[in-house]
Amino acid sequence: MSNYHPAYEILAESLECQGIDVTAVKKALKLQHIETPSWGYANSGTRFKAFAWPGAATTTRQKMDDAAMVHKMTGIAPSVAIHIPWDRPEDDDYEGMCQYAEAQGVSVGAVNPNVFQDDEYRLGSLGNPDPAIRRRALDHLLECCQIMRKVKSDVLSLWFADGTNFAGQDSLRGRKQRFEQTLPTVYENLPPNGRMLIEYKFFEPTFYSTDLPDWGTSYAMCLKLGSQAQVLVDLGHHAQGVNIEHIVAFLLVEGRLGGFHFNNRKYADDDLIVGSVNPYELFLIYNELTSAAQGAEEPARSTSRNVAYMLDQCHNIEGKIAPIIYSVLNCQEAYAKSLLVPQDRLAAVQAKGNVLEAHRLITDVYRTDVRPLLAQVREEMGVPTDPITAYWASSYEEKIRSERGLATTSGGYQ
Repeated sequence: MSNYHPAYEILAESLECQGIDVTAVKKALKLQHIETPSWGYANSGTRFKAFAWPGAATTTRQKMDDAAMVHKMTGIAPSVAIHIPWDRPEDDDYEGMCQYAEAQGVSVGAVNPNVFQDDEYRLGSLGNPDPAIRRRALDHLLECCQIMRKVKSDVLSLWFADGTNFAGQDSLRGRKQRFEQTLPTVYENLPPNGRMLIEYKFFEPTFYSTDLPDWGTSYAMCLKLGSQAQVLVDLGHHAQGVNIEHIVAFLLVEGRLGGFHFNNRKYADDDLIVGSVNPYELFLIYNELTSAAQGAEEPARSTSRNVAYMLDQCHNIEGKIAPIIYSVLNCQEAYAKSLLVPQDRLAAVQAKGNVLEAHRLITDVYRTDVRPLLAQVREEMGVPTDPITAYWASSYEEKIRSERGLATTSGGYQ
């Protein structure tokens, strides 16, 4: 019996008639890689309340187990980002952490330092006016550079909560200079093939000023450090109306797009499921990446092929594992649609200045139902054609609820 479904056959025939190489599209989809966050499997919440979820992971090993389940269901989530010290192993046995992850079928991905949670960081970390606290933060970042070597990671993902709450609280120029004095030391201690991805955030948790508030500030920092420093774009860290795909295009051309933290925003903060509010935006972002990868312009082409695609979501009321599976599927769908854009035809229409036809071409592709294509790809990969339904049918949720119970903390490594 053929494994080709009628809906897929109809779609594939239509795409071939449009000049789309369906075999090449499927090959690209099978190579997609979305990294899931260890903290996404644990209890989390808003600044007001964290609602405990039955079966939520309380140890890093449990997080690896859950991440392995996501990869088993999707086939495209083979790595897990870790957060230090949340995922610090007993006796600093990072080799043991790696071995456990690999035994479950996943690997350790980006290393995320934490310089925002301790009381000492009330006034910031690298931007803190106290040199002793700046030194403490620096030491932690250097420790994470060593952890990268132990877990075979090539990405150091940096986000700073630094800023001020009141006018006159601190020197804004001074805070900028403190970052510029300390980040080079971290950069110099990266593993040989490691990259430093510098994230930014429009606002929060500080109210008056944020030391790294936007992509331009992050970009400027990266330029002063070197080619291994790149910008990390978090989809939720922008003001309303900001065109994220334009930022992506700019950074691709400059060779400074390092990666993404996928999530979504309704107002200005993140932690909504990626693609849940504005799936069209997610598609347009992927279109910029795909068109750059298929183009001949450098450094955009090579940069697009080394982008780290990572989820950064803390699920508060919708569960843990199923929402992460859904997030991965949303990225898969957006990527699939971007692969169907006839880039040569679009470029020709753009060159003629035919505004409406160019817009119509893009939106027609976005409206394409790629679910039959994705189901076929999953079947060929040996994973469930409907990952969410398969997850619920697996009884994994019932198993972890029974074994782990209801914990009130996110826990650590065991």
